[in-house]
Amino acid sequence: MKFGKRLKQQVQETLPDWRDKFLSYKELKKLVRLISSAPPFLHGSSEYGKSEAEFVRLLNCEIDKFNAFFMEQEEDFIIRHEELKQRIQKVIDAWGPSASQPSEAEYKEEMGKIRKDIVNFHGEMVLLENYSNINYTGLAKILKKYDKRTGGLLRLAFIQKVLEQPFFISDLVSKLVKQCENMIDAVFPVEEEEKGKEGRETITVAGEGIFRNTIAALMTMKEIRRGSSTYSHFSLPPLNLPDSDLIPSFQLNSPISIVR
Repeated sequence: MKFGKRLKQQVQETLPDWRDKFLSYKELKKLVRLISSAPPFLHGSSEYGKSEAEFVRLLNCEIDKFNAFFMEQEEDFIIRHEELKQRIQKVIDAWGPSASQPSEAEYKEEMGKIRKDIVNFHGEMVLLENYSNINYTGLAKILKKYDKRTGGLLRLAFIQKVLEQPFFISDLVSKLVKQCENMIDAVFPVEEEEKGKEGRETITVAGEGIFRNTIAALMTMKEIRRGSSTYSHFSLPPLNLPDSDLIPSFQLNSPISIVR
């Protein structure tokens, strides 16, 4: 699948509020086509220089858009992560085994609500990691296309700049994802005999929501980061997902209902 189609599909499958935050790949591609179709005698002229400057300006605007959105989401995730930890502790203190008035029924009910919120929260963070990956990949591809068609040398310097941008440096989000997974393992342990059943129920219950979006994002991340004939040092490293029977058994061909 060509990147433009993959990006369009990913935009359709993400959260509604995120859809205008992705790379304007189609518009940039049109501009590259327009610049590269200029007659050879115009190369090096002031008009040609203005066209290239406009292309760079638009790329910088895209990066500013990515950074603003990514940092806003990061800040929100930090707050929500702390709130979830506080909610868990509050339930433990109120109805846990060591509480003054323990209640197994209240404890399970409240923890069930928190568990659902944690799964949704984890899914949103995975979507943001995918947002970083796919926009970086789009920038690298459009710059490669520009250099190839115009004979320019923008890609190397521009990608070096991108590698220093907040939207690309997603270490904090990756750390929060791991902490979220550890939280689920610590607070909501699953017995071995229940794992198969729980996996099937997860698809049934959450298949119409953010779980489905997250699976789609993970598959996209794996696809755009796999090795190919066009793989280069500008490409993201391959993504090694843990073996799971959820992803191959999950059907993504049917219409996706996006919820938040």
